[in-house]
Formats: sequence, C-alpha cells, structure tokens
Amino acid sequence: MFRSEEMCLVQLFFQTESAHTCIHQLGLLGLAQFRDLNPGTAAFQRKFVKEVKRCEEMERILRFLEAEMARCAIPVSAVVDSGGVTCPRELLELECKIRKLEEELKEINCNHDALKRNFTELLEISSLLKASRDFFEEAESQLSSSELPSEDSVSIATIRRNSSASTSGPQKLGFIAGVIKQDRFPAFEKVLWRLFHENFILRHAEIQDTEQQTENTMVKKDAFVIFVQGDQVQGKIKKICDGFRASLYPCPNTLSAREQMRMSVHIRIEDLRMILRRTEEFRATVLTKAATSIQHWVNKVKKMKAIYYTLNLCNIDITQKLIVAEIWCPVSDLNSVQNALIKGSEQSGSSVSPILNRIHTQHTPPTFNRTNVFTKGFQTIVDAYGVSNYREVNPTPYTIITFPFLFAVMFGDCGHGLVLTLLAVWVIVQQKKLSCCRSEFVVVLVEGRFIILLMGLFSIYTGLIYNDCFSKSFSIYGSSWSVRHMFQPSGPWSNETLHSSGHLTLDPAVPRVYSGSPYMLGIDPVWNIASNKLSFLNSYKMKMSVILGVSHMLFGTTLSLVNYIHFRNFQNILLRFIPELVFMLSLFGYLIFLIVFKWCVQLRSETAPSILLMFINMMLFSYQSSDVFLYSEQKAVQTFLVLQALLMVPVMLLVKPLLIYRQRIKLRLQESMGDIFAYQAIYTIEHCLGCISNTASYLRLWALSLAHAELSEVLWRMLLRSGLRCNPGLGSVLLALVLCCFALLTVAVLIVMEGLSAFLHALRLHWVEFQNKFYQGAGFKFTPLSFTSLLKTQP
Repeated sequence: MFRSEEMCLVQLFFQTESAHTCIHQLGLLGLAQFRDLNPGTAAFQRKFVKEVKRCEEMERILRFLEAEMARCAIPVSAVVDSGGVTCPRELLELECKIRKLEEELKEINCNHDALKRNFTELLEISSLLKASRDFFEEAESQLSSSELPSEDSVSIATIRRNSSASTSGPQKLGFIAGVIKQDRFPAFEKVLWRLFHENFILRHAEIQDTEQQTENTMVKKDAFVIFVQGDQVQGKIKKICDGFRASLYPCPNTLSAREQMRMSVHIRIEDLRMILRRTEEFRATVLTKAATSIQHWVNKVKKMKAIYYTLNLCNIDITQKLIVAEIWCPVSDLNSVQNALIKGSEQSGSSVSPILNRIHTQHTPPTFNRTNVFTKGFQTIVDAYGVSNYREVNPTPYTIITFPFLFAVMFGDCGHGLVLTLLAVWVIVQQKKLSCCRSEFVVVLVEGRFIILLMGLFSIYTGLIYNDCFSKSFSIYGSSWSVRHMFQPSGPWSNETLHSSGHLTLDPAVPRVYSGSPYMLGIDPVWNIASNKLSFLNSYKMKMSVILGVSHMLFGTTLSLVNYIHFRNFQNILLRFIPELVFMLSLFGYLIFLIVFKWCVQLRSETAPSILLMFINMMLFSYQSSDVFLYSEQKAVQTFLVLQALLMVPVMLLVKPLLIYRQRIKLRLQESMGDIFAYQAIYTIEHCLGCISNTASYLRLWALSLAHAELSEVLWRMLLRSGLRCNPGLGSVLLALVLCCFALLTVAVLIVMEGLSAFLHALRLHWVEFQNKFYQGAGFKFTPLSFTSLLKTQP
C-alpha cells in the first residue's frame, strides 16, 4: 500500500485448444495484463479479427433487444455470473438464437407499424365522416338560399354564381375531403384563398377523437372539406394538399352512403384494435422470455470478445497448435496465476499443462497499487494527477489523513461537518440501492462516500477546535476568563465604568481574571463575544496555516528521501535532499519557531514585535537599534541561518552538474553540458522560489476558513436571529419560513458551494505543494484482464 507492487514479466505457453479456458481463468482472477506481441500488425490483420467483429455484431443485437425491452417497460432479470467457460460452439448457437430473435422482433415491429398506420387512417376517416355531416348540410343550405358568406372570413369562402345559375337552380359541386395537421392549416388556408379567391367553400373542424390523438402522440389535426366546381380546380387543390402533406380520403356523395361507410369503418377499427392488442401481447411475450436470459447473454458475449481481443495480442506458432503470450503480474500473485492456468487446462481436457517462464526485461513495468473499498476513492484522487512511477512512494496512505484534514481546516464547523457525516453514513447504508442508479452525480457520491465521511468527521474535529457550530460557540468546560474580578476592590472597574464605557478590556495582569490555564479544547468561548474576535482569529488562523503548510511540505521532502534510499540514488540524497531540507529549515522552519516561541512567552501587545516584519528584516539583513527581539543573540542566529540557506543555492546549482560532467569525461561521452546546467538551474530556481510561493499558497487555509466562518455569522445575524425575535402568533409562521430559508442557504451556500471550494483547494495543495516534492507521476497504470470490472461497465 505504501509502495506499488513488485511486478514481473512472465512468458506463457499453452495449447490452442486450452486457450479459451486458460484466458477465461486469468480473466476471472484479474491479475494478468497481456502485452501486445504484434505491435506492428494492424487491427484488421489480426488472427481473430472476424471473431471480434462477430462479438461486436452480437453486442449490437443485444443492445437492440434491451432497447425494445425498455420501450415496452419489461424488467430485465439480474443474473449472477456463474463463472462458467463459454466455448466457441456455444457462442455460435447464441449468435443464431439472438439473430433469429432480432429478425422476429423486426418483423413484429414492421407489422405493428403497418397496422398502426392503417388504424390511424381509419380513425381519421371516421372523424372526417362525423365532421362532414355538418359541412354538407351547411353548404346545401347556403346554395339553396343563394346567400354568399362574408368576405371578411378566410376560412369560409363562396363560389361565384354565373348568369345561368340563377335560372337553373343550385349548381352541382365537387368536393375534396381530408385531414391535415393543425399547425399547417393557416398556411394551407391562405394558399387556397390567394389562388382561388371566392371560388371554393372550405369547412374544417378539429378532430376530437382522443384515441386518435393518443395513437398519434398528441398531434392535433383538423378534418376539412373543400367544395369546388371543375375537375381542373380539383386537380390543383389535390396538388396543394400533397404539398402540405394532407391526407385525402374518399367520401361518398349521399348521406346514406356516408353512414354505411362510417359503420364499415367502425367495424374495421374494432378489428384492428383487437389485432394490435394481440400483436403487442405477442411481442411482450417474446421479450419477457428473452428478458430472463439477456443479461446472461450479454456477459457471455463480453467475455468472449475480451478473450478474442486478448488472443490477438498473442503469437501463434507455425503449427497452429501453440500460443505464446507475455503478461505482467504481481510477484506475490505468481502462484495464483499458475494455478488459474492449470485449472483452465484441466477444464479444456488438454494433455499438456501450460508453461510459465519468468523473464528479465528492461521494459518499465506497470504500476499496481492494491486498493479496497475504503482506499479506492483516495487512490483515484492521486491517480488523477498522474500514475506513480514503478515502485515509487504511493501518497495515498498519507492522503487518507492529510486530505480530509486540510479540507476540514478550511471548512471547520461542527454543524456543517455533522451534516456531511450524516450524508456519508446514509450513502454507505444505501450503497447497494444507489449503485443501481446510472446518474453521474449519484455514481460520484457512491464512489466518494468514505472521502465525504472523513471530511465530515475531520470538520467536526476542527469545528471543536475553532469552537464553532453554525457560528455559535460551546462552553463545555467554562471560560478561563472571569469578568467578576475586574470590579473593585480587586480590579479597577466600578458601576460607573460599566455604564460610561462602550468597550471594556479584560486585563490578565489583574489577579484571578485569567485562570492561568487555557481552555481545554480549542478556542475559549469568551472570544465569541469579544469585539476583537475577528482580529484574533485572523492572526491565529494565518499562523496556523503557515505551520501546517511548512510541516506538510517538509513531510513531502522527507518522502523524497525514502524514494532515494529505495532506488539507491545516494547522489541525490547528498546533492538534492540535504540542501533542500537545510534551505527550508533555515528559513521557513525558523519562521515556525518564531511563531511558536512568541506564543509561549508572555509579551504585552503594545511592545510585542511583528513576526512578519521580523522575517522580512531577517531576509534583508536590515536591523535597527530600536528593534525588539524575542531572545538574546537573535540577530546573530538569524544572520547565520540566512547565510546557510544562501550557501545551499550554489550546492544545488553547480555540484551535481560538475559531477555528471566528470563522469562523462571518464566515459568519453561527447555531449554538451549546456542542457544539464540549464536543467539544474531551472530546478534550483523553481525550488527556491517554490518554497516561498508554496508557503504563501497554504494561506488559502486561513482565507477560506475565515470566509466560511464569516458567511455562517452573516446567515445567523441576518436570518435566524431576526426570526427568533419574532412575536408569538403570526411570528411563528415567519419563524418557520426563516428556518426554511436558513436551512436552504446553509445547504446550498455553506455546505455545497463552500464544500466544493474547500475540496478543490485541498486537491490543489496535495497535487502542487505536497506531491511535487517527491512524486514523479510519470508511470502507466496496471490494467489486467478482469471480467469483474468488465461486466460492471455499461455496454
């Protein structure tokens, strides 16, 4: 766990007939990563490319079946993988079965769609016949009364009468009936009006048949009848109807014929409704039967595809009877790999056992860090920056503690930490149910449940240290400060002092005002009512951030020593680790010493020196006769430390390149040393300036912690305190609203937004300020053939 696993390269020899079972057993074990022995061969030139394509085609068919089951709301049965081996013959049978099932379903869907179209057309004809009864009666009444409709309406047009019409009675009209989508009707109406003006009569009505609208997914349609004279005009109108995709239907001229047609259509509708219902029932029966086995089929196809893909990475000898493969596997699991191969060979009935040959190689092995349910999330955070080099120190065990702790330093509040903890506990309890959800947010929540749990627990701890719970303080052990002893006769205060002064200051020099022992856990609760609370917390959290930041970086530098010792790079210990450590301790280690020393000695605030100014003067060698020092000989000690830190710069800059140059002269290597000196100069400058910038970067702990506390204080003052002061009666309703707003803003702003901000800043402190002291992150991850992880992925 503290370092990646030791890996070895193993050469495998097994017979062709046992290839499937052997690779299947290795996939179940999940501890073997196959190397590609045919790197120069294109994908389409591989031995088993046809089998891989067949598996991909079967996956497409299975996705089609799953989509059909989801569309018909048919539940898929969960199947526990039995771990059985699928032979190529079983795969062929499965392929025939699912192809037959696909063809059957496509035929059912095709017939269903055709029946559905016929059913929709019959419904439209039925609605058209119902609406046409009123249309014909209205048109006949207009022609018999010889009254023309108003030209103001575009929807009702009239036919212009000629001279013979008045003497010979009503003229015989032709008509066109159909159905059109309602959103297209206004444009359709305008086109007819502009082309034919008053030479037609148009009647339309919305189709009110709810069944038809359900079948057409709630598409609104209108039934229309156009009365017009002349075959040529009718032909033009039919072309316009085609342009607007209107459906035209035959409609009899007489009332009796229309009634007879309506009854016939109604009978056909009922027949089609019954046929559609039986078709859907038959399709549901077919899909229900397939739903019991589809997950098992998917697992089989995935496994076989992985096996064929793995076989494409292997070599096959000329006789086609022997397969050669190379795998990376952990040294500690070598026996497990061998046992899995023997088991696979026995299952296949092979007479020759597989042969394992461990070989030495110059290739860099992959990085394999074992994880469990608890450490997986933290390992993911580390790997997001970069996979560690082979056998490099793994930062994950330390990140498990430091990451949630630094988060809690910025997020410290008992109440908010308790909310995070309860959320994490709920996710842990409901983990099995939530794992079935495919939402990305839920997946992240489930995978990071233990990270959230530790962040919540550490936030409760730092909240106790800050003595802060929803911006209020606890007084568990009682304050170490006493106001009573400031009054006369033991103190200088009187009643007049109390009434005449706006602010009063507790003097620790007065006997028994300060007990002499600090508050047992965290900050004394008296600071919650102090007027200089913000100034005190500002100074306290800023110094705390510097101490934590420098300690964190020194720990990272110490881990680099562990790497140098493991890789036996003693040159870097002398020329890199020791100068870096001396440089940091001389400057920033001494800064921590000044902070702690000032906390430990008794000084009056008026005469206490500023540590920041003291450190700046130390770096500039700027001392005045009026300067106040914390201890004797401080000036000499500070001068020595600065000179010592400056002396480490040429050691880091020049000594190592000169040694490399000397070694290359002995080896007679003709190579320019400019690149080596340039690289070392960049490294030295980056380290020296990085110590300053990284220390300043840790001040984000102070800034975010202060901002979080002040936002919590603002919510208390502006919302909750005002709501608690409401009068009884209607005030209780207002109090309930205030509590709801307070809870909503607390969750949305202080927990979600501030929590995400603190998470990202803690992530940056680990990636940049901590890990760059020892972590290369230039390796590549161990990706074994694992059916367990393969079957968890979405198809």
